[in-house]
Amino acid sequence: MNQFLVIGIILGYFLLLIAISHLTAGRGDSKTFFTANRQSPWYLVAFGMIGATLSGVTFISVPGWVGASQFSYFQVVLGYILGYTVIATVLLPLYYRLNLVSIYSYLERRFGFWSYKTGAFFFLLSRVIGASFRLFLVAGVLQLALFDAWGIPFWVSVLITIALIWVYTFRGGIKTIVWTDTLQTLFMLIAVGTSIYLIGKDLNLSVGGLVGAIQESEYSKIWFWDWNDSQNFFKQFFSGAFIAIVMTGLDQDMMQKNLTCRNIEDAQKNMYWFTAVLVLVKIVFLGLGALLYIYANKNGIALPERSDDLFPMLSLNHFSLLAGITFLLGLTAAAYSSADSALTALTTSFCVDFLNFDVNDEEGNGKSTRFRVHLMFSLILFATILIFRAINDQSVIAAVFTAAGYTYGPLLGLYSFGLFSKLKVKDNLVPVVCVLSPILSYILNISSQTLFGGYQFGFEILIVNGFFTFMGLWIISRKESETETAITSE
Repeated sequence: MNQFLVIGIILGYFLLLIAISHLTAGRGDSKTFFTANRQSPWYLVAFGMIGATLSGVTFISVPGWVGASQFSYFQVVLGYILGYTVIATVLLPLYYRLNLVSIYSYLERRFGFWSYKTGAFFFLLSRVIGASFRLFLVAGVLQLALFDAWGIPFWVSVLITIALIWVYTFRGGIKTIVWTDTLQTLFMLIAVGTSIYLIGKDLNLSVGGLVGAIQESEYSKIWFWDWNDSQNFFKQFFSGAFIAIVMTGLDQDMMQKNLTCRNIEDAQKNMYWFTAVLVLVKIVFLGLGALLYIYANKNGIALPERSDDLFPMLSLNHFSLLAGITFLLGLTAAAYSSADSALTALTTSFCVDFLNFDVNDEEGNGKSTRFRVHLMFSLILFATILIFRAINDQSVIAAVFTAAGYTYGPLLGLYSFGLFSKLKVKDNLVPVVCVLSPILSYILNISSQTLFGGYQFGFEILIVNGFFTFMGLWIISRKESETETAITSE
């Protein structure tokens, strides 16, 4: 594809986002940046959250992953339904009842200062890693499509990507994100639909024919029952449920969008509709993955060494110009839909959880401090992406879930203990427990085949990590007094 066309597409898309930012940012005050004044329509949030949840990982990595794991990922997706139901019925009512801006301030009310800061720290760690993985994937494709031909190094393409995101988010924050996510979701779905249509046209298959081709292919196996296999159904299903809970319900990035809805009823409607549509979209992405492999095999196209490169390679080098354009639009949307909200959430959490911002107070240096924090996290993402490029050798989606198992586990344990026990903890020991739990989980993971007769942990290491945290909190716990119980329940 012509490099100037690529530049034109990206710049045009970027200008559209800038325009949306200008229309939605208003005065650019902290209340708008952090909460969108709690006036977001629930259906807009639901549709936009699909794009933020999918990100570049689903857009590129899930179709490529089908070659190695077939449709086993659908077992994880089924678990999402259970996880999102827990979020809608347990976590959202809690957050709205406490009128939270940062969801981690719950931990201070329940346990104390150190628990609060520990929870917020693990979110920052988790989201920096997750957002960097996603941006790394997309920056790599832009490098392949554009910057390699011009001799521009990878770090420059990453810097440009992050700079564009920073420009349209630093004023409007979450209010801008709610609107841009909606646009980005639309572009992603258009790109996927166009690719499937063109593959069907090339293979001379109707919609029914495409479904039949997928079912008859070697890629359509969904159910895996071998207990020692990391793709075992029960491991995948319950891992999916807990991944949904921690990466959405215990994640400031995703919950910040929900908390912009007008009330709890709207937020719950958002979650239920979001769940239903997301499951359907995930099925479409798996089907696209199978069709990409079928298309490549039929046309004698050599598969790339990295499965993540399959969709970009076919779209940019083998499909029509229209497919290439829609792919780049979808890819750019995928990059921005996850990274822009992540950057906003990181800024929110650091300002509220560590700098003690009052979102209703714009006096003093609040706006300039928020500006500097936003810039700081942009630079942190930039550095993390470069580190990840140097060390990663696996599918990005596998890397994302693996990292989540270790970084979100302490949050899972903290919230589970807070919600399902009446015990208080020795607050100053909570950071020790939350650091030891991932370490113990990692040791258990690398030793599991020896200790458990060939058993391999998959994404369920997240559950193990959360369990270690829960048990550690129980060990350092004490019974709550009646006065403390009254304060906690307020």
